[in-house]
Amino acid sequence: MNTKITELLKIEQPLLAFSHSEQVVAAVSRAGGMGVLGAGNCSVDDLGDKLTWLGKELGDVPFGVDLLLPGTYEAKAHGGLERDELVAQVPEEHRQFAQDLLTSKSVPELAEGYSFGDVVDGGRMPIVGNHTYTARDTQPLIDACLASKASLFANALGVPAAEVLDAFHAKGVPVAGLAGTARHGEKHRQAGTDIVIAQGYEAGGHTGDIGSMVLIPDMVDAVDGLPVLAAGGIASGRQMAAAMVLGASGVWTGSVWLTTEEAETGPGVREKFLHANASDTIRSRATTGKPARQLRSAWTQAWEAGEIKPLGMPHQGILYAEPQVRLFRASDEGHAGATELVTYFVGQVVGRLNEVRPAADVCQEIVSECEEILRAGATPAGR
Repeated sequence: MNTKITELLKIEQPLLAFSHSEQVVAAVSRAGGMGVLGAGNCSVDDLGDKLTWLGKELGDVPFGVDLLLPGTYEAKAHGGLERDELVAQVPEEHRQFAQDLLTSKSVPELAEGYSFGDVVDGGRMPIVGNHTYTARDTQPLIDACLASKASLFANALGVPAAEVLDAFHAKGVPVAGLAGTARHGEKHRQAGTDIVIAQGYEAGGHTGDIGSMVLIPDMVDAVDGLPVLAAGGIASGRQMAAAMVLGASGVWTGSVWLTTEEAETGPGVREKFLHANASDTIRSRATTGKPARQLRSAWTQAWEAGEIKPLGMPHQGILYAEPQVRLFRASDEGHAGATELVTYFVGQVVGRLNEVRPAADVCQEIVSECEEILRAGATPAGR
């Protein structure tokens, strides 16, 4: 399937797979799409190890990497605040509210101990709050990406800084940016971004409030010829074909990989996905401090309904880091209270995720179904 995306990225199929699992990234890239490593919550060492592994595993097969680079943050002119300063800014009443929630469900404490604000080990799962989103945090991650074999760089939190765009362009690496409105897409185009990812309201993670059916054609018109990837609500070939008929040159998928064999998700969260439907997600600030679509749970409900409201980014993430690990671990062991509280980013398409399969099989099925539909007469406008 030839489109602007396959030509620009030198891939066989215009399907990109965002995943925190390097195993998913490798599987989709080998299957003819492009896996994109979600690295926003990685330490520099962890990111370097994953990118090195992908480079060796895939050889000349293209893959990408995605970071969270906010356009602004407190004390930006001075490189941002130190982590201990950010930790100290988290109010005591918010700390107590979080701990009371865990106590109410008898969630076990971390066996290794914990002091508030510590960076915690989540194993395969990416931990919100380990990363604090300042120049001190992000520049080393950018440098690791530049030193890797990644052939696409994506920013999930707005328009990358000019120096970031210039650095990747100097290496011949195209840059993609997520956008939830046509206006944001136009800003990407003006800044020099190469690919705009139109992420609709139904998508998992940080997302805006415009649905994909409206957003995709508006974005295509706004960016004036730049290739657009459609994101949000895509887990089948029918959905991929619909996005391409609306003008997208390809699709950016995420949720569909969360129940694959190679996914980072543990058995506790994965089981909740397998039994969830489209109405079981919520767009909430309860985990990161920014509106992010995730599974509805006792944790999200408590923050939505309580007198104490979520903090902004990165403070809510710092607050959530230790509870997140406790919930993942206990839920994976079958703890009922932790399972009620545990949540994870996923889109409304979660209702279609009802079995565990290899990522390569999922990729091939989506592409094959899309091709069959397009051959039957639908014409993709983004070619």
